[in-house]
Amino acid sequence: MSLVQPLPPGPLDIVGDIHGESQALEQLLAHLGYDENGHHPEGRHLVFVGDFCDRGPDSPAVLARVLPMLASGQAWAVLGNHEINLLREDAKDGSGWFFDSRVQPDTPKYAPFARMSLARIPGTLARLARLPLALEREDLRIVHAAWCAPQIATARNLPLGSTRSAYDHYESVAAQQAQANRVTERMQAESRQWPHSLEDRQQKPPFLPAHSERELSKAMVNPLKVLTTGVERECRNPFYAGGKWRFVERVAWWNDYEDAPAVIVGHYWRRLMHGDAALHGAQAESLFGQTGPLAWHGQRGNVFCVDYSVGGRWTARLSGEDPNRRFKLAAMRWPERSLVFDDGTQMDSQGFGEPRDPA
Repeated sequence: MSLVQPLPPGPLDIVGDIHGESQALEQLLAHLGYDENGHHPEGRHLVFVGDFCDRGPDSPAVLARVLPMLASGQAWAVLGNHEINLLREDAKDGSGWFFDSRVQPDTPKYAPFARMSLARIPGTLARLARLPLALEREDLRIVHAAWCAPQIATARNLPLGSTRSAYDHYESVAAQQAQANRVTERMQAESRQWPHSLEDRQQKPPFLPAHSERELSKAMVNPLKVLTTGVERECRNPFYAGGKWRFVERVAWWNDYEDAPAVIVGHYWRRLMHGDAALHGAQAESLFGQTGPLAWHGQRGNVFCVDYSVGGRWTARLSGEDPNRRFKLAAMRWPERSLVFDDGTQMDSQGFGEPRDPA
C-alpha cells in the first residue's frame, strides 16, 4: 500500500480545508445529508482534502469528528501540510491548540482556542500517520496542493505510513544543499542587517536572497512538500501570508496539467465574493485573479480548488466582522460538480472541461 491510494466508487462530497472551524464543518455535513457517523442515505461518501486544523477555534473537535469516520471506512482523506507539521513536531503559526510553544504567540491572533488533551495526542497522530498523500480513480484525483507527475510517482513508491520518515529524509537533502551553498551563514548575515521577526506584519523586510533560497530549496527539493504545499518560485517583492513574510510565491501548476482526470485540491485560499480582498495578497491574484470564484481552472479546465478560505475567519473575528460573510467552508459534489457551502447555499461550478488561457 503506497502513499497514493484508490478513491471509492460512486458519488462523493469533497470537503475543503477546515482549519479548526468545527461549527462550519457540522453545518456543512448537515446540509450535505450526513449523520453523526458519516453515513449518507444515498450512499455518498465524504472525502477531505486535508488541513483539518490550526488557526480556528476548535481543531480538537474537528479531528474528533473526522478521524472516526476515516477509521470506520465511511470517509477518505489526504494529508495537508498542517497535518504534516503535527507529525513532524514542527510548530507553526496557529498551532497553539497542539504545541505549548505556540500558545503565547498565537493568543493575540487566534484566542480563544480549544487545546487538545495530552491523552488524545498519541491516538490522533497515529491515525494521521496512516493517511495517504493522494487519492485517485479513473475520473478523479485528490491531493492537497499539487498533482505533479514526478512527485506523484515518488509518492507511489513510498509505503503508506512513511510520510514522516520520507519527508524528513528529503528535508535533510535540502538542508545538505543549503549547507553546501552556505545558506545558513548568509541568512544569519541578513538577519543581523534586518533584525525584526518575520512574523511581525508591521515590519516589511527587503528581499533577502539567502532566506529566499532556503525557502525555495525546502519547497521544491522535497517531492512530498510539493504535493502538500504546491509549486513555488522566487518572489522579489516579499509578502505576508500564513503568519510570516515570504520570499517565494506559489505557481499555478494547473496551467501545465494535461491529463484527462479531474483534480480537486484545497490549500489556495480561494475567494467566493467578487472584489473581495485576497488574504494572500499578490500571489492569490496571480493564481485566481482572472478565474471566477466558481470556475474550474487549468489548461483543460479540469482542476478545481475547493478551499474557500474558512481558515480566514479569525481575521474577521479580530476586526469585529461577521466571520461567516466572506469566509466559507465548501464541498464539491461529484459527479454533479455542484458546490454546497456551510450556510446551505448551493451553486453549480462553471466551465468544466473548457480550455483556459494561462494568461
